[in-house]
Amino acid sequence: MAREHQWMAERYKELVAGGLNWEPPTLESASEPECTVDGERMIMLSANNYLNLTTHPKVKDAMVKATKKYGAGSGSVRAISGTMDIHLAAEKAVAKFKGVEASLIYSAGYTANVGLIPTLVQGKQDVIISDELNHGSIIDGVRLTKAQRAVYPHNDMSGLEIALKSHSDAERKLIITDGVFSMDGDICPLDEITELAEQHNAMIFVDDCHGEGVLGQGGAGIVDHFGLQGRVDFEIGSFSKALGVQGGIVAGSEQMRTHALNHSRSWLLSGSQPPGVAAAQKAAVEVLMTEPEHHARLWDNTNRFRAEMESLGFDLGHSTTPIIPVMCGESRTAKELVSALRSEGIVAGAIVFPMVARDAARVRNQLSAGLSIAQLDAILSGYELAGRKVGLI
Repeated sequence: MAREHQWMAERYKELVAGGLNWEPPTLESASEPECTVDGERMIMLSANNYLNLTTHPKVKDAMVKATKKYGAGSGSVRAISGTMDIHLAAEKAVAKFKGVEASLIYSAGYTANVGLIPTLVQGKQDVIISDELNHGSIIDGVRLTKAQRAVYPHNDMSGLEIALKSHSDAERKLIITDGVFSMDGDICPLDEITELAEQHNAMIFVDDCHGEGVLGQGGAGIVDHFGLQGRVDFEIGSFSKALGVQGGIVAGSEQMRTHALNHSRSWLLSGSQPPGVAAAQKAAVEVLMTEPEHHARLWDNTNRFRAEMESLGFDLGHSTTPIIPVMCGESRTAKELVSALRSEGIVAGAIVFPMVARDAARVRNQLSAGLSIAQLDAILSGYELAGRKVGLI
């Protein structure tokens, strides 16, 4: 019998008492707009699969063919003998898609952040200036450095400018921000950030994992959205969200790629992506570049959902993207709303303290290009019934 630790049991009891424990639902089918969750058919509103590419025929076919040709794994880290031609082909496709010189693919968006950030600063002579609502993977990456740290209020450009001026004597200044903020669905003013960075000789690091496939011309991301190619130093992306596969992306200059693959421990010390995954990554990017209708449908569904939810009287916060929260206030209300939605055949996620402030609990909805008109009708009808049941409208 496995050894038990009392402190673990006590810690878990505290989570349960506060309603903060995770009980992940079990997905028993492909991640699609309608799928089987815990044995029941449900409409999915809590997946990152914005473009519904996880089941695209070209993506699946590429994975199957590459697996048959190369096998299930690469047999090594990429720095030694694990770099296959299919990895390089995927990176070239990403660079073309992004309109940049080069890209490097990591095992995940998380490992891109925690692996790259510590290589960009050296010590107390440098400073990292970070938005207060940045993702936890950014926070973890910053914690691995010995640089000075400054945090500016969310999307507050005067606060960013004050931080830059306060650290004007730093040898390296690194501004880090999310592109799309995953809890609120708003975006950073990257154009203003870039202007300030150039005025103060600072580097820019933007995590656009939720902007990939969503923002910009055809979904090229937030740098493209603002037309800033060549002016943003480090653009982090993700294959595991809109692109429907798995893996992290760093895009930028050829110099950036060379630096990252020589210094980033999470890249150097991780086994390379399975060849089937690499082939699927390349295929997903090519689908996005050649089939713009997926991006267009995503925004059609997003705009309709937002307009009709607002007309019902729901508070949708500050979202401007397919991440649309329904603000609930108390954690109890958010959890009651999720439960009521499940009764209507809809899966959405409750976001509660400590992920957000105690009085800022919400149910996060993530729209998909794959949702049909009938499914959107069912979602809106279900939300109206559930919202009235818990007293939100």
